[in-house]
Amino acid sequence: MLLSASQPIWSLPPEGVAAALQSTLQGLSHLEAQRRLQRFGANRLPSLRRRPLWLRFTDQLLHFMALLLWVAGGLAFAAHMPQLGWAIWAVVLVNGLFSFVQEYQAERTLAALKRSLPHAVQLWRDGELTTLAAAELVPGDRILLQEGDQVPADARLLRSVELYLDLSVLTGESLPVARDGEPIASLEVGDGQPKASPMPMRERANLVLAGTTVASGHGEAMVYATGGETEFGHVAHLTAVTERSASTLEMQVGQIVRMITAIAVLMGVLTFGLSLLFVGVGPLESLIFAVGIIVANVPEGLLPTVTLALALSVQRMARQNALVRRLSAVETLGSVSVICSDKTGTLTCNRMAVEATWLPAPGDDHQRTLLEGACLCSNAHLERSPGPVRAIGDPTETALLLAAVAHKLSPDSLQKESPRLRELPFDSHRRRMSVVVRQGDGLVLFTKGAPIEVLAHCSSELSSAGPVALEPSRRQRAVAANDDFSSRGYRVIAVAMRQGGEDLLTTPNDQLETKLVLVGLLALYDPPRPEVPEAIRQCHQAGIKVTMVTGDYGLTAQAIAQQIGLLQPAGGEGPGSGSDPVRVIEGTHLDLIGDVQLRQLLKYRTRLVFARMAPEQKLRLVQAYRALGEVVAVTGDGVNDAPALRAADVGFAMGLEGTDVAREAADIVLLDDNFATIVSAVRHGRGVVANICKFLPYVLASNVAEMAPFLAMVIAQIPAALNVLQILAVDLGTDLLPALGLGAEQPEPGLMHRPPRPRHAPLLDRPLMVRAYLVLGLTEALMAMAGYLAFWHQAGLSWLELRALAPQLLHGQAPAELVLLQHQASSVAFGFIVFGQIGVAMACRSSWRNGWRRNGLLWFGVGFELVFLAVLVLVEPVAEVFAMAPFPLPWLGWMLLAPWVVLLVDDRFTPRLKPRVAR
Repeated sequence: MLLSASQPIWSLPPEGVAAALQSTLQGLSHLEAQRRLQRFGANRLPSLRRRPLWLRFTDQLLHFMALLLWVAGGLAFAAHMPQLGWAIWAVVLVNGLFSFVQEYQAERTLAALKRSLPHAVQLWRDGELTTLAAAELVPGDRILLQEGDQVPADARLLRSVELYLDLSVLTGESLPVARDGEPIASLEVGDGQPKASPMPMRERANLVLAGTTVASGHGEAMVYATGGETEFGHVAHLTAVTERSASTLEMQVGQIVRMITAIAVLMGVLTFGLSLLFVGVGPLESLIFAVGIIVANVPEGLLPTVTLALALSVQRMARQNALVRRLSAVETLGSVSVICSDKTGTLTCNRMAVEATWLPAPGDDHQRTLLEGACLCSNAHLERSPGPVRAIGDPTETALLLAAVAHKLSPDSLQKESPRLRELPFDSHRRRMSVVVRQGDGLVLFTKGAPIEVLAHCSSELSSAGPVALEPSRRQRAVAANDDFSSRGYRVIAVAMRQGGEDLLTTPNDQLETKLVLVGLLALYDPPRPEVPEAIRQCHQAGIKVTMVTGDYGLTAQAIAQQIGLLQPAGGEGPGSGSDPVRVIEGTHLDLIGDVQLRQLLKYRTRLVFARMAPEQKLRLVQAYRALGEVVAVTGDGVNDAPALRAADVGFAMGLEGTDVAREAADIVLLDDNFATIVSAVRHGRGVVANICKFLPYVLASNVAEMAPFLAMVIAQIPAALNVLQILAVDLGTDLLPALGLGAEQPEPGLMHRPPRPRHAPLLDRPLMVRAYLVLGLTEALMAMAGYLAFWHQAGLSWLELRALAPQLLHGQAPAELVLLQHQASSVAFGFIVFGQIGVAMACRSSWRNGWRRNGLLWFGVGFELVFLAVLVLVEPVAEVFAMAPFPLPWLGWMLLAPWVVLLVDDRFTPRLKPRVAR
């Protein structure tokens, strides 16, 4: 900060502010700004200290499941089986590492994506208005603030027009507060030195503070503090680190994990009791079997896989121009059933251009007056730079300036020759804007806005002989011209004027826009985006209702809706003229409809268009849809859209033309302002849930195969086909990586051919559990046990002989040749499980016939499974630890059939389950 305590910034006049900040009213030069940027640093808050990485890693080792496994490993050491204890703890460490890495990468991804959308600000450099990233602001910069902007730094107002700020970020007070540029006198004390007023900085009427937002009006200010030196920066230093709360999806998966873990503990207890009572093993050995069952059934890989699935979706959506600000929005997208979309810039290209004009009395002089009035009643600016002239500001106003330039007019010269003395800003209720300018010795009021609203305040029109009374026939002629333009999809702007004297500066606002003279109409066209009709078709195919909500005239909205395929062409079910009263509803008509009627309309009608909508009406529409149980996505770009964006299940803000207020209220920012990007985001949201429904049965299926050897040992009293270490090897070697690969699947083509997923539909429902345990898991378990028994049969031992050998093998008293056969038979069973899991992975993809799509992580996981199997069987020291041995090569041929058996069985039985099963 460049100020001293003897010069309070709020007490200085505008010229004194510039001098105190060693700047000028034209702003800084680029050279001086660079020098100050090096001295004061970038305009961003200092990074808050985060929890140390090593503590965040230990968090992954101390949650409920991990603690259970630590205890299980400790019991293994107590039972004098250190290799089992180390194996269990290895499972904890590996899963903890994966969880930590995925969470860390997801956090970094979100942070990087947020940095990719820099907060821009309009400011003067070298006397020219330009746009830069807010991080480049320095003390002494002169900035322009408009409705919807977030104030980028602490600044002193120089001038303002009906400026109101939302200070809720600092004060918690939701009502906007007026701001102006008038100096505030300092208190004088004994020696004549000014003394700072005890009034808080946020209450000083000529200061605008970082983090607040412009609720209405506009103004210019000079920055005096940036980054950590702002009031907001001081508050941030006192703010604790806010941890991301778990999303609904993560909480649901967590509930699944706890439920399955509880089942695993129960099964472990039953195994302990059955082994002790019916198999004849001692308490210590029974405890080892119980520990193995518990460890085998705990789904350690679920949480890191969910985190990976969400993080990958965020990255993919960013590559398609959808920036996720809140991770929980990704899962909600999969359930979206209604999209309430703006028209301008979202359904259209936001390339507004003046295509035609209408004048009461055609003539070059009147055409010039029309364009002059449009330029003077505008807050857009022209940027003079090498290349074509570029306009900065509202798209409609910039189009008006460029139209004037095309007719050899200079908006900059007009604004200098006719300086603005007063302004009534545009708002969404009045739908018009007025300015008072000085022209020669008199004053002139120019008004521009929606034709119907402007015509209501006109008493005459401009003819070749001057103003003439606006008789009903003349008024109807203007209305017909407006309707003709609107029916072709044009946005129509009316311009009116009134000459007067100094009284125009003192007339109350509600009386100023009276007895106006209609100058003419300007027709602007913003063509629909070419990709929107196909995107709307996809929404309808996916069971998603699309509703256009716009502030435009009803006929304009209807024409654009017909062009993009949202409404049927004219001649449908409405009356012969005007807007379709069922499908196109204007805000004035909406006010006449009660809440019950509105809900009935929304429930039984589709492809609706709401025109001339005020912000509170848009909010009411969102609330009505949600009351019907719909999951609503809303787009918005202005400050008045913020309530609807917050009320929606998913709020989409515009990244190119949207205001800072809208972006802060939204869950997702569209970097290209394109409706088709919303459809793509919904597809990715559905893909996340679909992927989780793929890897859930994969993770659960192997549990059946791991349980089968112990159940067979207890019930049939045969040797266990797998020991506890081998079960851990299945758990560690075949579950995690392929499950991560399934979580990384691209959204499948058929996702947008299904209806939206119900908001509260459980992930682990009955059909999924039946498929996981009784179709995939049971098939895998039967193959493993069949391979184990067949190996013994090939070795020449009958079923009865095998039962007789069970106690010797169990207590380690069998001859070496029988121990070798047991190791080989266990290896065969293990191999069938590994190859069976490969089949399960393919079955869990969209459709195994189309399931050979490229997925690097999945194929890496499959390759790892095969290498892991080879190491366990062929590397002698490892095989000795895991009680495995090489088996005859012909058995490998039978194992290669295992994936196909799983696929065929799944293809035979799963279609009988309800369509909810992801296939």
